[in-house]
This record gives sequence, structure tokens and C-alpha cells, in this order.
Amino acid sequence: MQLRRFTAPTLAEALALVRAELGGDAAILDTETADGGAVTITAALDAAHEVWTPVAAGALDDGTPLDCAEAVQEVIAGHGLSARLAERLINAALDSGAEDPLDALAHALDAVVRFAPIGAEPAKPLMLVGPPGAGKTLTAAKLAARAVLAGRPVRVITTDMMRAGAVEQLAAFTRILDLPLETAESERELTLALADRGADELVIVDSGGINPFLAGDRNELAGYVAAAAAEPVFVLPAGGDLFDMVDMADIFHDLGCRRVIATRIDLARRLGSLVAVAHGSRLALAEAGVAPGVADGLVPLGPDTFARLLIPADASAKTSATELAS
Repeated sequence: MQLRRFTAPTLAEALALVRAELGGDAAILDTETADGGAVTITAALDAAHEVWTPVAAGALDDGTPLDCAEAVQEVIAGHGLSARLAERLINAALDSGAEDPLDALAHALDAVVRFAPIGAEPAKPLMLVGPPGAGKTLTAAKLAARAVLAGRPVRVITTDMMRAGAVEQLAAFTRILDLPLETAESERELTLALADRGADELVIVDSGGINPFLAGDRNELAGYVAAAAAEPVFVLPAGGDLFDMVDMADIFHDLGCRRVIATRIDLARRLGSLVAVAHGSRLALAEAGVAPGVADGLVPLGPDTFARLLIPADASAKTSATELAS
């Protein structure tokens, strides 16, 4: 839940500010009265009603300037991190000595989270793996578009033959990129398709979604990963339940994943679960899907980039994400 503070000359006026900003569902967590009589109320919305507003220009709702440490704490509180992980980030931000919240948060993220963007050097085929609906197909198209724009040879293969319309969706993207789409209905077909892979060729394999909590699904995916001698990259949508996402990340780590691509950043309000995934499951944050566009909707993640997503200078997280993609 996101904490908000409101200050007014009287309790009634402070409560009116709370109702005007957060509505009648706001929970009053604390009330403070200053020596001069002004009242400060700390309030929060339940997750079902909350509308996340990142700290903008280092100021609270009452216009009181925030110092760097306070600004970082306000932002971290709004992203739903566990108390222990939030404390680690805040302490790392304080250790940075930075005066700007973006710089302090970037320093903290660099100390707590690993980053490993997908560059131009993958020695193995990249197999995008994850649960159904995670955005693997669109991510495959975005990675292929980036390679094409960089002038790198690229091949796109799909093993997602069961989901209705999956092949047609990816084929529509590859046609735009003037790339053929190859299909592999079995582990053997995938091995054969990769037998003539060029040394400088980037191979992107779009796999079918699995339920990571089912042993049969995990075993089937492991077979395809082995057949392709691929690096599996975990793809998951941002904004999910923290504990579910960490549990899934742990399972995909056991399946060989060492990097994660976060999709639908532009549709998520709280990104604390991504910090938890990268911190707790030994996965590195690689890329962020920040916009639906194929040519410009994927951004390599590093401490500075991720800090901008967590504490954008603009009051709109969606605007900030779009700017990163442009």
C-alpha cells in the first residue's frame, strides 16, 4: 500500500484533503499535530483502490520539499516491497551520498539488484520461456526487430504450436521484418532447425507457455531447452503478486534461466515485485517492455534506467515509460 501525507491548519481540513485525493476508502494510519497547530495525516489506500502516483519533483502532496532520503523512501513505499528489501534499498541509497533521488535510487539498485541486458553477443540461441500470456511472442518480435535494425542476421523459430493463433501472430510480425518464421513441433525438429545455424546468427525461439507448478510442463520445457542448447530467458509481466512472481522465478531459475525480461511495464503501477524477483531468485533484470511498439518497445535495463521507471521525473509512470522507448 502507498503512504500519502496531507498537512492542513486543522484536522477537519486535513481530512478533507484526504477525502478529496484518496476518496472515502482511505485508511488513516497516523495523525500528528505540530507546535503551531497544523495537522499532518498519514493515509493509505487499500491495494484494490489505490492509484499510484510517483513522487514528482521531490515534493509531497502538501508542497513540503523532500530531501533525497525522504524522496527515495516515499517511492519505495509505493512499490510494495517487503520491509527487509525496502530497508536494504534505503540504506544503500543513504550510503550513496547522492543529493538527487534518481542518482541515490540508481546507486541502491546497483548494490541490491543484478542487471544483464541482452546485447549483440549471445553465443546460444535465446529461448523465451514463461507462463501463458506473459508476452513472449511480442518480446520475440521486439528482439528480432532490434537485431534487424542493427543489421545482425536473425532467425525466429516458434515451438508454440498449441495456442490458437500463436503462429499467425508471430508470422505477422516476422513478415513486417522480412524474416521467415520457422516452426518446430518437437524437440527433434528444433534440433534439426538449428543444425545449420550461422556463427553470427541470433536465434530467437518463442516457446509455448507453461504452468511452472506442474512437473509435466517443466519437463517438457526442459526438453526443448536441451534440444536447442539454448539460454532460456524468463519472461513475465510486471505488476503481479510479489510472492507468486518470486516463486515462479525460483522455478525458472532451476530450469536454467539467469535473466528475466519484464513485459507490460507501461501497464503496471507497482514494480516492487521485479526488484524482489531480481534480488531473491538470483535472476538478473535484462530488458523491459515499456510500450506495445515492436520497433521501439523494448529497453535494456540498468540501474539508471530502472530507477527512472521507479521514480520518474514526470508524474505519470506511463509517460516516463513511453519516453524511454522513444
